[in-house]
Amino acid sequence: MIRVGLVDDQAMVRVGLKMILESEDDLDVCGEAADGSEALAMARETEPNVVLMDIRMPGVDGLTATRELVAECPDVHVVILTTFDDDEYVYEALRAGASGFLLKSADGDTLVNAVRVVAGGEALLAPEVTRRVIEKFASGALAQNPAGADPDNHVPSPEAIGDLSDREVEVLLLMARGLSNQEIASELFVSNTTVKTHVSHILTKLGVRDRVQAVVEAYNSGIVVPRP
Repeated sequence: MIRVGLVDDQAMVRVGLKMILESEDDLDVCGEAADGSEALAMARETEPNVVLMDIRMPGVDGLTATRELVAECPDVHVVILTTFDDDEYVYEALRAGASGFLLKSADGDTLVNAVRVVAGGEALLAPEVTRRVIEKFASGALAQNPAGADPDNHVPSPEAIGDLSDREVEVLLLMARGLSNQEIASELFVSNTTVKTHVSHILTKLGVRDRVQAVVEAYNSGIVVPRP
C-alpha cells in the first residue's frame, strides 16, 4: 500500500485528490495539511511514502516545506502540485529535493500514475512543465556563460562529467529531455533493465537522490548545455 499525504490550503482540493486516490486499491491517503507547517507535523506522525505539495500557501509555503521535509524525512518523495505560472517556484522546489511536479489540471489517471511512479523511486518530469522550467533556468545559465551558448561546440570539462561513462552521459542527456526509462530504452535500442542500471550508476556518481536532481545537477555542472 502506498501512503500519500496531501498538502493544500484549499479543503475542496484535498477532498477531490483524496477521492481520486482512494478509489485505487493500492493507494491510501494517510494524512492532510493546510500549510507547510502542518505538512511537517503530518509527515512525522503518519510517515507517508509520497506527499503531494501545493506551492502557494499561507504561512510556511510549499517551497520551504519541501526543503525541510526532505531534510528531515529523506525517504519521503515530494511531488509539487503546480500551475503554469509557478515555474520559478517549481525549479527551486526541485533544487530543494522534490521528486517531480504535476499540473493541477492533470486528470485522475495522470495523478494516480504520478504517485505510483514516484513511490517506485523514479522522478516525475511532466513534459508540459519541464520545458518551461528548464528554459527559464537555461536563459540564466546562458547569460552567465555566453561561451557555452553553442551546445554543438561545447565539450564539458572532465570535472563536470566526473566518473560518468560515455553511455551514461548519453542516458543523462535523454533524462534531461524528460524521457522515461522505457523511452530511453527505445531510443538507445537497449533493454529497460539496462537503462535502469545506467540511471542507478548516474545517481550514485553524481551523488543525487533521483532523476530530477540528476538533471538539475547536469545543467548546473555543464554536463548538459541548454540551447539558446
